[in-house]
Amino acid sequence: MIYVLDANVIIHYLQKNENVKNNFRKALSNGSKFLIPRAVDYEICRGLELMSATKKAAIYREMTGINEDCEIVDMGEDVWEIAKQIYVDLARKSFTVGEMDILIGSFCLCHNYTLVTANTKDFKNMNGLQLENWWIK
Repeated sequence: MIYVLDANVIIHYLQKNENVKNNFRKALSNGSKFLIPRAVDYEICRGLELMSATKKAAIYREMTGINEDCEIVDMGEDVWEIAKQIYVDLARKSFTVGEMDILIGSFCLCHNYTLVTANTKDFKNMNGLQLENWWIK
């Protein structure tokens, strides 16, 4: 299985949340692959830099280094068209979702990946998006 990690799940991992870490280890043992879209990498790196969180930044760099568990990936051209459609659909239904979340959800929909997030409310109205919440048991 291919999982896409949302920024909040990575933050919980860096904060040593046991539920997130246990789910991560379980998925790794099952041979799952983890992707981090550039939009999520941007969110994580800017936050760690702003907070001067050098220890957490080192753990994140270790997670995403060459031959490590999580691969940072570009999102591709097709994602933008899907994102426009999702934005219009949600706006017409009066749902407000952040731009980054729309892009992350679009990336997952474009490739039929499962999004791992601790914030399902921002993604639940994106039709067809597969979600898992690793923050809860």
